[in-house]
Amino acid sequence: MDDFLRLSASTARFTYGAPRAFSFGHEGRLLWFLRSTGPTDAFDSLWVLDTTTGAETRLADPRELCPEPGPLPVAERRLRERTRLVAAGIGSYALSGDGLRAVFALYGRLFEVAFEDAAGGSGTPAEIPAAGPALDPGPNADGSRTAYVTDDVLYVAPGGRVSPDDGARWGLAEFAAAEELGRTRGHWWSPDGVTLLAARVDESALQRRWFADPAHPERPAEDFAYPEAGGPNADVQLWVLGDGGARIRLDWDAETYPYVCDAGWESESEILLTVQDRLQQNVLLLSADPATGRTRELSRTSHPQWVDPLVPGTPARLADGRMLTAADTPGGAARALAVDGVLLTGDGIQVRAVAGVHEGALLIEAGLRDPSEQQVLLLDPATGELTPLADGSGVNSVSASAGTLLLTRADADGVRRTVRTPEGREFTPADLSEPLPYRVEAILERVTEHGVPTALVLPRDHVPGRRLPVLVDGYGGPGAQDITADQRRRQHRQWWADQGFAVVTVDNRGTPYVSPAHTHAMYRGFSEVTLDDQVAALHALAARHTDLDLGRVGVRGWSYGGYLAAMAVLRRPDVFHAAAAGAAPTDFRHYDTAYTERYLGLPQDHPEVYERDSLLPDAPKLSRPLLLITGLADDNVHPSHTLRLSQALTDAGRPHQLLALPGVTHMTPGGTREKLMALELEFFRRELA
Repeated sequence: MDDFLRLSASTARFTYGAPRAFSFGHEGRLLWFLRSTGPTDAFDSLWVLDTTTGAETRLADPRELCPEPGPLPVAERRLRERTRLVAAGIGSYALSGDGLRAVFALYGRLFEVAFEDAAGGSGTPAEIPAAGPALDPGPNADGSRTAYVTDDVLYVAPGGRVSPDDGARWGLAEFAAAEELGRTRGHWWSPDGVTLLAARVDESALQRRWFADPAHPERPAEDFAYPEAGGPNADVQLWVLGDGGARIRLDWDAETYPYVCDAGWESESEILLTVQDRLQQNVLLLSADPATGRTRELSRTSHPQWVDPLVPGTPARLADGRMLTAADTPGGAARALAVDGVLLTGDGIQVRAVAGVHEGALLIEAGLRDPSEQQVLLLDPATGELTPLADGSGVNSVSASAGTLLLTRADADGVRRTVRTPEGREFTPADLSEPLPYRVEAILERVTEHGVPTALVLPRDHVPGRRLPVLVDGYGGPGAQDITADQRRRQHRQWWADQGFAVVTVDNRGTPYVSPAHTHAMYRGFSEVTLDDQVAALHALAARHTDLDLGRVGVRGWSYGGYLAAMAVLRRPDVFHAAAAGAAPTDFRHYDTAYTERYLGLPQDHPEVYERDSLLPDAPKLSRPLLLITGLADDNVHPSHTLRLSQALTDAGRPHQLLALPGVTHMTPGGTREKLMALELEFFRRELA
């Protein structure tokens, strides 16, 4: 590997040493976070910043607590995969209700540590005795008890087992919730710290997915329950587990609304939960009585295609009792907020998240200008008046507690984080990560009649008039935006450009944050819209930038981007001349329910949609070089997707290359991604020469 790839691999793409996982505690006085000691240190420690002084204190060092940690327990490894966590050490933590105490799991062991407020100093981590390899701990309000999961059983320490022995999994989020619905927790303490709300997950009806490591045939295969499109989902129930073995099941129409997207205690006498129907066209906010389990509907959000899940913080109840929901403006021009069904924002703003309440107004993240940028605004819930709080160029985000703000801006100059207190104090949490090597001057343009966002990155030494082969590098799928003002997203594209390519990225219709109409254009069909927009945008850019040589076009991508890459050479060999397709879901009949059915419907109801979007029937058409890559430990896009396409190509007599990586997961950790980039570079240089 060259110097850049080695640096990228050793720093986990310039993330080691950067603070992350921020949480406010003690009414905004404390800011807890995770950070390693430097740009090549993978092991995150637990830190706290005192917003009265700006002092940072390390409260827990994983290498001191577990000098010889051994491998991660399987359940924790899979949870880290669901949350896309690449750092080692302390992966996550949970705060007590007063924000003075944190608990965390570390290689199956449980620890707690307190910030000793009265003494003005920090506590010492203490191990909590656990019944076995522990996962996903959560302390109660005062930190006196900790709930955790071992072997799918919910325990409390001190105490013992609290979930019944009924063969179900207790206290954890099921695959669909953690991977696709944004819910990674499965148990929640009541405000009084006595009672638990817990998820009961029955996966007995699901098929099993198996993983064997062919490099180590002596090791047993792993398996887990997987909800395949059109098949059964996990049966998810919510139970209130009280002292003395009291159990109350929350009662809603779970057959119609099987997905639990969010849950938690509003007060000791009320639980709020958000549920969806299977096709995610209706989202309900329910109020539940923990004493009886009875529920009542507070709000309903509906859409004829699907309710876009990309507005965190909604639905919610405002302080005055009114209901805040997400909605589309007429014609689908903007993602908006509504109060009791009445639109509060209009076409000029794309709402992306509700981050809380600040100074009596809603604190929101939204797009006011180009989709590549994001602003932080205060929104008056009575009048709809907007007040900018952080509206400079770049991607601005925020979290808040009791008047204290954490503002983050990612732009051409890197990432800056500022803590701002109500008294006017400002602090910057130390960032020990490797500085970004490149200041990438990407050319951002909206092209075609659809106004599709595009980004073009040229070699830093490019001389106008020199023709360049083109590399299309992107994702293209729903739920992920590729083109942003965040420089971290552009570093590797500059490297590709400096190898002699004009690098093109296209956020085709179906991707988020342009408008609901842009996003929903992918309904009941991935392939046609994705490929049409990519081709049209490529031609539009070549007309504007004549140095792009459309006689030499490569395409690469991972996950949905891998699907796009393989589809490009199979269906449009007149445009795309070589492809490297990584972890491609080649047949969505074998991908998961919550993601696939949201966009394509049920395969038994729309078999023609799934057949049209499958790449397997296209195998006999292959006439261009195709490199297929898969990780054999990928539990998101199972390696069978790539292997089925390889088999279809082999059966059709179509030559191709297959790279199967033992032990590699969907996230390609440990520098694997950079090693693959070096191999892909050799492939594209050879095939596009």
